[in-house]
Amino acid sequence: MEKSKLTTKIKEYRGKIGLTQEKLADLVGVRRETIVFVEQGKYVPSLKLAWDIAFALGVKIEDLFLFS
Repeated sequence: MEKSKLTTKIKEYRGKIGLTQEKLADLVGVRRETIVFVEQGKYVPSLKLAWDIAFALGVKIEDLFLFS
């Protein structure tokens, strides 16, 4: 069975509103490295963190995270 791959549009939406990884991390209460790993698909966030990131970016959670 093939493992699902997580892709995100965090960087794209961050760029649209001029938010740095550091600022987004501060808004959602994590370290910048966590945002880096989530953006790269190397870390699958908890539902709470995913929701917090989507809320901070002003988008729906399903528009932000894609599983293939």
